[in-house]
Amino acid sequence: MSWRRLARLLAVCLTVALPLELSAQASAAPVQPPVKLRPDGFDLGQSSPNPTAGETRFPFFVGDPPVCRDARRQYRVTLRIYNLLAQEVAVAQLTGLNGELEGARRLNGVMLTCRQYQAYWDGRVDGTQRDAPDGIYLYRLEVNGRAVVKKLVVHR
Repeated sequence: MSWRRLARLLAVCLTVALPLELSAQASAAPVQPPVKLRPDGFDLGQSSPNPTAGETRFPFFVGDPPVCRDARRQYRVTLRIYNLLAQEVAVAQLTGLNGELEGARRLNGVMLTCRQYQAYWDGRVDGTQRDAPDGIYLYRLEVNGRAVVKKLVVHR
């Protein structure tokens, strides 16, 4: 992805309102599935908890669940986390149906079929054991070359 494209992506994301409610307690509410509003055959829900003190989960779907008119169709899926300098911080992991991480795959060009999924980020910078610094991050779901971006706040 070119810097120009990332800069445009960042500019668009910064114009979208982000409700910030920073408190000492992180919401432990269950992750809500995204509401299907996009005609593109995929969507990304809000991360939970947000703000986060560390780990967070991202609900998303590909295809047209629960109907899945073309259940065998494969979608190339990537979910990455960026800082506001448009630098990649991490690649999210695909979790199991119940949120378990055992056998989790990095969501980097993974082929998935039509259904609802959940991804996970441990709040660390990939390739290190360091926690990502406090701040605003962008998480970007790309499905077959089309993308949607949302914001996430890390506040420890």
